Amino acid sequence: MLQIALIQLCASADIAGNIATVSALVREAAGAGAEFVLTPENTGFMETNTRKLFNLAVAEEDDETLRALTAVAREEGIWLLLGSLAVQVGDGKLANRSFLIAPDGNIVTRYDKAHMFDVSLPGGENYHESKNYQPGSRAVVAESPWGGIGMTVCYDLRFPYLYRKLAEAGARILTVPSAFTRPTGEAHWHILLRARAIETGCFVLAPAQTGIHPSGRRTFGHSLAIDPWGRILADGGTPVGVTYAKLDLKQVDRVRRSIPSLKHTRLLDEI
Repeated sequence: MLQIALIQLCASADIAGNIATVSALVREAAGAGAEFVLTPENTGFMETNTRKLFNLAVAEEDDETLRALTAVAREEGIWLLLGSLAVQVGDGKLANRSFLIAPDGNIVTRYDKAHMFDVSLPGGENYHESKNYQPGSRAVVAESPWGGIGMTVCYDLRFPYLYRKLAEAGARILTVPSAFTRPTGEAHWHILLRARAIETGCFVLAPAQTGIHPSGRRTFGHSLAIDPWGRILADGGTPVGVTYAKLDLKQVDRVRRSIPSLKHTRLLDEI
């Protein structure tokens, strides 16, 4: 059984404060026996103002949050998914980058969020990620002691072809660090995550941002661990904190034998 822990945050623009909070929660999770700990999207900071966003974001090699959490992973001897950081990549653009960190503190792999959330919601909230962020162009399955880990970020969740591609490439665990808005979270969060698990026969782990952030943004919380049959193993609700679950990785093979849909893909003629 793999003991995992989902870290739920209410990040602000205070990078040092965020680092202190997330580091303490990761250490708490490691102390409770978690072997794989996951943090949400925007772990480093949450900022909606474009000017302030670019003032806070730095190149990967200069990022304080990445430096701090690789050290925590090494000191605690755990695998850590740093859900995502906004990092400068040149040409006036950022990447929304997720990192898988090994127990020795080395970065195993990186994934840049591929799908940009550009929308105006009925309640007046507006999001235009493509204005500031450069989308990733590569699907990533990272190797781990527990098999392949398919890495995604937040809005990627709405694109099922990506998850099927990850499962077909060997993923047994799918990660979905997120900062879902409250309206879309209430409507779709649980349903979409359960669907991705059922469609792929994978465990789905989705650490989330929660609450009302200093910028005024509201996020849904409810960090989830879901098994390959689509059952919710753990739901973090809305408080900041740690949510634990145990994964029986043999269940992936049992479910895929019961419903071998990954073997039944057909490429149809175009409409």
